[in-house]
Amino acid sequence: MSMPLSASQVTDAARENAVFRKVVRRVVPFLVLCYVVSYLDRVNVGFAKLQMSDDLGFSEAAYGLGAGLFFIGYFLFEVPSNLMLQRVGARTWIARIMISWGLVSAAFMFVHNEAMFYVLRFLLGAAEAGFYPGVILYCTYWFPSHRRARVIALFMSAIPVAGIFGNPLSGWIMDRFQGVNGWQGWQWMFLLEAIPALLIGVATLFYLDDSVRAAKWLTDEEKDVVEQAIAEDAAHQSVHGRVWDAFREPKVWLMCLIYFCFVMGQYALTFWMPTFVESTGIEGNLAIGVLSAVPFLAALVTMNLFGRSADRRRERRWHLVVPSLMGAVGFSLAAGWAGSTALSLVALSVAAAGVLTCAPLFWSLPTAFLGGTAAAVGLAVINSVGNLAGFLSPYMIGALKDATGSTSLPMYVLALTLVVGAAAVLTTDKQTVNR
Repeated sequence: MSMPLSASQVTDAARENAVFRKVVRRVVPFLVLCYVVSYLDRVNVGFAKLQMSDDLGFSEAAYGLGAGLFFIGYFLFEVPSNLMLQRVGARTWIARIMISWGLVSAAFMFVHNEAMFYVLRFLLGAAEAGFYPGVILYCTYWFPSHRRARVIALFMSAIPVAGIFGNPLSGWIMDRFQGVNGWQGWQWMFLLEAIPALLIGVATLFYLDDSVRAAKWLTDEEKDVVEQAIAEDAAHQSVHGRVWDAFREPKVWLMCLIYFCFVMGQYALTFWMPTFVESTGIEGNLAIGVLSAVPFLAALVTMNLFGRSADRRRERRWHLVVPSLMGAVGFSLAAGWAGSTALSLVALSVAAAGVLTCAPLFWSLPTAFLGGTAAAVGLAVINSVGNLAGFLSPYMIGALKDATGSTSLPMYVLALTLVVGAAAVLTTDKQTVNR
């Protein structure tokens, strides 16, 4: 039986909560904005496909291969990028990442064959490598583990937000600008959606702080509160001082497996959602964009409800198992309901709510036991290996769709993968992760 808190403890807890609310208001919305722009530039190729594949004669498999090659560049440059972020500071490195990926994203308007498409997708992955795990690492500088699931869920709300606003925007741009200046709608989409990355990249240099102590918007007392909470949390971590320690940690490789399973479902949705919706008989890019946003609305609500619940209950494993099984059910239903737009949207909404909820809640697992230099490396390893599923998933769907003429078989494969991920989560030590 727990003892009731004293008046001073209640006061201290209220002060700490107030300080962290201030940190959330300052740090998280800007990071969400960065990730919305990042994710839109990463997956808008799914909308470009609706025109570009016909214009350039791409097969389904060729599109899937190009979409997935992003993650090969991502994989190769992820660990070096995260080490550079730790060395030069988050502000400078995140700005560099955003500006470089904006330039590469704009260059897609000049694609005229498969080879150029493949090269630019690889370069986009190399340019963006380090952003996502860098932000996860950056969050560990500001939030202890028991506050992190909600924060990361808020940050990863950028994925459904990018779908909610980005899909209709991409469809509108492609319809509205078709033929303007002699360019195709998909060319205009790549150009216009790259501009925010360049602008926000520059703004990052003036907005973010590399550390709590450098934050001029916190008082010295507030900085002490944040740093004390981080220090107390770090006492429970396995702190490694050498880079290679992360590679020798068995739990890191378990995390890679779990994340790989979740990412398979995530990028199946984000790269193929417009195609899934179009296959139900919907015509017109704007209409496809609007309907494609519906599953992301369901995901936005679900991921934040689960994130709040996980932090409040300080329970991580079942808060991952349940949404992963939701995703498996959603994909299975979508495979059987492909002939109906309404039923397909219901199934895809269940799948999106489950799969996209897994991603933010997952990161509370590795950040609960990784610390020191190995945290930067370990998070990058997990993200880069897991994101190889971002290469396999779209290519697998494209190849099977070419072979069978249907998306049903790949959806069943995705459902099975998510079940494997759920089972792997249950092998983690609950005393370690439930903090």
